[in-house]
Amino acid sequence: MTTGSEAPWWKTGIFYEIYTLSYQDQDGDGFGDLPGILRRLDHLRRFNATGIWLTPFYPSPLRDFGYDVADYTAIHPRFGTFEDFDRLLAALHAQGMKLILDFVANHTSDQHPWFQESRGSRHHPKRDWYIWRDPAPDGGPPNNWLSFFGGPAWTLDEKTGQYYLHQFTRWQPELNYRNPEVLQAILDCMHFWLRRGVDGFRVDVLWLLMKDPEFRDEPENPDWDGRNPHERLRHIHTGNLPEVHRLARAMRAVVDAYENRVLIGETHVPVEDLVSYYGRNLDECHLPFNFGLLSLPWQAQAVRSFVERYEAALPIGAWPNWVLGNHDQPRLASRLGTAQVRVAAMLLLTLRGTPTWYYGDEIGMENVPIPRAAVRDPQAANQPEAEVFNRDEARTPMQWDDSPNAGFAPPEATPWLPVAADHRIRNVSRQIAEPGSLLQFVLKLTALRQHSSALMLGEYASVLTEADDIFAYTRKWPGETRLVVLNFGPRAHALDFRSLGDEANILLSTRLDREGPVSLRELAVRPNEGLVLHL
Repeated sequence: MTTGSEAPWWKTGIFYEIYTLSYQDQDGDGFGDLPGILRRLDHLRRFNATGIWLTPFYPSPLRDFGYDVADYTAIHPRFGTFEDFDRLLAALHAQGMKLILDFVANHTSDQHPWFQESRGSRHHPKRDWYIWRDPAPDGGPPNNWLSFFGGPAWTLDEKTGQYYLHQFTRWQPELNYRNPEVLQAILDCMHFWLRRGVDGFRVDVLWLLMKDPEFRDEPENPDWDGRNPHERLRHIHTGNLPEVHRLARAMRAVVDAYENRVLIGETHVPVEDLVSYYGRNLDECHLPFNFGLLSLPWQAQAVRSFVERYEAALPIGAWPNWVLGNHDQPRLASRLGTAQVRVAAMLLLTLRGTPTWYYGDEIGMENVPIPRAAVRDPQAANQPEAEVFNRDEARTPMQWDDSPNAGFAPPEATPWLPVAADHRIRNVSRQIAEPGSLLQFVLKLTALRQHSSALMLGEYASVLTEADDIFAYTRKWPGETRLVVLNFGPRAHALDFRSLGDEANILLSTRLDREGPVSLRELAVRPNEGLVLHL
């Protein structure tokens, strides 16, 4: 049987996402950078982070803040140099941590040399590296495909008289993976970073990489609620096409050519489709990101049902994973309310599978209101009348201390996004000094997980109770069993777990004020409380 020390690091570890622009500004220009991340290594170690996922730092016009890549094998001077990168990578490895790069494979910047050549002439050898189409008979876009960021997914290039495809901003033209040269060029870029020593990739919008070769119109969505314009159509010709799996296998083969690396896929698809991205022979993604918890009603039985459904759908040998926050979603504390943040953290870090944590959630950072005139997120800026989330609100600078710029940047600097108004009372420095703080709880929780084979690798089984707002489950490993009890509601309960034994020891309460032996015949669980017990 595999032990915790023998299992791959991406199975036993905790992933921590750093939004590179917002973590630490070391040079005083108001933007986070690689030397800044190196400066904050102590926090990552204290958190028990294993895989550090960095959002893009490649050369870019930053119209979509790094997700518009102008060179896949270089570093934007705003973020540092290759010397900075090598120092950071070496320091992470010296601390037993791994580095995961965000890899934007679906599209480039319109400033990328590949696109500059492609748009130069209809006859250029790189013309077919991107997706070009003639106008419709009326001169308009070739079909009805929509951009996630509002409006048609097509922009007319006046010089050559054709439209190019972009499912995001018009400055992000999409690569044509039906041309084998494109795939090889992208794989070569992955080799570049793997040879440099990175430990894996998170592939951005993996499920979008292939499009319908016939460019058929997409059907209307009968369930559209009138809010997000992109959801007006059912995107059956631009997402989750079967041919994507061929690309995923090719990327996995590159990663597998190096020792102990990981491939993660961004896969916003139903769980039954999500599990197909492991591959029929587990030869695609090690971890196709599971975003199910982000969209569920925050109710115990809804969460339990989804966990059961996901566990049942996993292919034999596949390893689960969980996400509760990222750079595209409202902050955890804003989404669930402060009363449930600790319960959510306990859920994420005790379910079977690899958890991914979003920077700042460990201190309860909340969405920061951004005036409409100051919005920088292209998704929100391009759709002022639509009900879409302004992602700026969840990307604001990390709150390290109570200084004028929260310790993110020198006091004289102007951060690229505003620092939260509550940073003087909600920051790492203050919460480290408070025994009962959210940060202290999260640190104890991550330490508990990382020292428990049952929580890292053990089997999962739900435990039914009569209380609808309770989600309970066990994690079992030879010689070690943990019981997790999560109260999603505002009422106290006395729960009967005598089927599991007479007595247990509380190892951790979300309130940090209970430990030691308790009876399982009438286990008291307070409102909004979570417990981890040793059976």
